[in-house]
Amino acid sequence: MNVYTPILVLGLLAFGFAAFSVLTASFTGPKRYNRAKYDAYECGIEPTPQPVGGGRFPVKYYLTAMLFIVFDIEIVFLYPWAVAFDQLALFGLFEMIIFIVTVLVVYAYVWRRRGLEWD
Repeated sequence: MNVYTPILVLGLLAFGFAAFSVLTASFTGPKRYNRAKYDAYECGIEPTPQPVGGGRFPVKYYLTAMLFIVFDIEIVFLYPWAVAFDQLALFGLFEMIIFIVTVLVVYAYVWRRRGLEWD
């Protein structure tokens, strides 16, 4: 049980700080209520009417999500390589160069097809 005591103390400290922050903000924060604040998502912008079927999302949103996944996975693969760099030696360096070149080809393709523009 002594091994888990620091984790338990840290968890209680984090919970205490979060509870203290929420309570303090509720007492000291500004209270400006209006109709937009009571609307869904509380973004402060008047919502536009939506079609009955929910409407269609532009494909651009899905493409952006896929691009995020591609480049996020690249970063996930870079971390283990950085940790084991000394053990992999020259082989690991060449493999990572091939991997980064492959990702750069994807990036160049997306850039050329104007997948990064929001017009």
